[in-house]
Amino acid sequence: MSTRRETILHAWNRAWGDGDVAAFEQLLSPGYVRRSKSGSEDSASVRKTIEATHAAFPDLSTEILHIIEDGETAAIHWQSRGTHQGEFMEVPATGRAVTVTGASFLRFDDGKLAEEWVVYDPRELLSALGIWHLGAGN
Repeated sequence: MSTRRETILHAWNRAWGDGDVAAFEQLLSPGYVRRSKSGSEDSASVRKTIEATHAAFPDLSTEILHIIEDGETAAIHWQSRGTHQGEFMEVPATGRAVTVTGASFLRFDDGKLAEEWVVYDPRELLSALGIWHLGAGN
């Protein structure tokens, strides 16, 4: 039997690294919700996000840098890299290599992922795409 850590690694690598959303959905509870600075998403919305991300960055790879577990919660520190080869967030393909780092805080219920809080700075992505500069005054 897999440990929760192995289950998380497998789900994140398959979904965000390979675009296999079904592997991620197997981890989710029926009422799963993903929360971020921009609002809340259900599993159908997260599926669309993963699919859109892989359409724009077909060589996307995601690495889990750290996982910390405490009972029914876990924190993961992740890093994603890819080449912008298709439209993303209404930005045409730039051909630029991008790296985005963030963290997800997870709450499990009966062994299934019930809630995720994701934290990352979208300006990091926009800067890598050349459409937002992270200099003084921004």
